[in-house]
Amino acid sequence: MRRFGERLKSDITYKKRVGVYGIIRVDNDLLLTEQDNDEIQLPGGGSDPNEHLLHTLIRETLEETGWKIQPKRRIGVYQRFVFMPEYNFWAHKICHIYHCEGIYPTNYKLEQGHLPIISSPEQAITLLESEGDRFFVKKFYQL
Repeated sequence: MRRFGERLKSDITYKKRVGVYGIIRVDNDLLLTEQDNDEIQLPGGGSDPNEHLLHTLIRETLEETGWKIQPKRRIGVYQRFVFMPEYNFWAHKICHIYHCEGIYPTNYKLEQGHLPIISSPEQAITLLESEGDRFFVKKFYQL
């Protein structure tokens, strides 16, 4: 599996964290989420115990952006090793990436600190925090 970011450090114990993220098309643009006014990501997040990845993606996108989506197909997966300050642990993140279509925005109350962003794919590549997310957006849009 392809890795982005920091290498595995032998002196750290990592907690496995499976997540799913969407390249969500809205017309010719891309739906992103800004978190806590500083980090722009593909919508998505960690899967709860026994939760199917597609259910996670639909739930997390609604919570972070307020959008209803329709997952279309799995694009790929990558891993990264990161410290997650919001949970206070080091994580071995397994990040599944899906192509989705944005259906419509709702009036759903967003998670605190989240803001939906509509961006061109070209602009998204400059905005996205994660190298893995940028890689898959470039690959999907053939940029």
